[in-house]
Amino acid sequence: MLFAIIIMGVYMSSIYSITKKDLENYFIDLGEKKFKATQVYEWIYRKRVTKFNEMTNIKKELLNKLNTDFEFDDLVILDKKEDIDVKKYLFGLNDGNKIEAVLMNHDYGNSLCISTQVGCNMSCSFCESGRLKKIRNLYPNEMILQILKIEKDLNIRISHVVLMGIGEPFDNYDNVIKFIDIVNDPYGIALGSRHITVSTSGLVPKIYEFINDGKQVNLAVSLHAPNDELRSKIMPINKAYNIKKLIEAIKVYIQKTNRRVTFEYIMLKDVNDTEKCALELSKLLKGINCYVNLIPYNETTHIEYKKSNKEQIIKFYDILKKNKINVTIRREMGRDIDGACGQLRNKYMEDVDESNGDY
Repeated sequence: MLFAIIIMGVYMSSIYSITKKDLENYFIDLGEKKFKATQVYEWIYRKRVTKFNEMTNIKKELLNKLNTDFEFDDLVILDKKEDIDVKKYLFGLNDGNKIEAVLMNHDYGNSLCISTQVGCNMSCSFCESGRLKKIRNLYPNEMILQILKIEKDLNIRISHVVLMGIGEPFDNYDNVIKFIDIVNDPYGIALGSRHITVSTSGLVPKIYEFINDGKQVNLAVSLHAPNDELRSKIMPINKAYNIKKLIEAIKVYIQKTNRRVTFEYIMLKDVNDTEKCALELSKLLKGINCYVNLIPYNETTHIEYKKSNKEQIIKFYDILKKNKINVTIRREMGRDIDGACGQLRNKYMEDVDESNGDY
């Protein structure tokens, strides 16, 4: 019986972890019509109720069953930092772990960068998140609630979601796919596919699985270096899946989906920002349907890397442009509020440790 499978995992008791398809099967197993799932979804995601007994068009016996089988769980906002166009949230999970989400106000709308794991095992040397190893994956409800809590807190509508916060999304593949299904569902959070972006550091087998799953959301790849020697130094994942394997997978993705890929490239002073690197990158990406997003590095107190100066970033940009590579420079946001991924969480943890006398 499908429902028995659904509730075996502890997280699946949360109604926010249930896709509409799973909910339809749940009602069918109960001898009900599957349209009940649409009704429940509308109450949760359109009207934003947080109690089953508020669903007035569903009979009492069924509401009692839903109350028995599912729950409305929550996240706690532990901290919030605000800048002109950025708001950063620190959330407490039910098990005491902590994650971050960052809201960015753009001309095109409100874009939310969410976390997919507690910690991260990718160990990218420039990333604050990698300082704390992965404790566990986030479940779909814990990703969904990052959206719902911030929308409620600010009374806004989030127009774009980016899975680029703490964690490697493809290292939490099944939960991320369920999250996408819920967010993309027209009766769920109802974001269009082109308003959802999944970022990966380059887990090649999962890229192929993603291709086969046929999701039409955007794909971004954290590249950050134009050759294996440099990339392996700053991104250990490259030792398992080198640039050749990564680019081969991306070419298959583009061929199968006809979608353009974004390559993220963080600008590290005197590391990967040289003219030689720009020329290598131009050669590597020539003929690929992509664009490069140059990201000014957000310096942290724990990592020695420095951000490239503005003139060097522009020079790098110009070389890519000259070689007919589509390229943008990301606008710097959140520098004054610990805006880099993982900074707020790590700072909070350190403050707690200090107050407990651990240092």
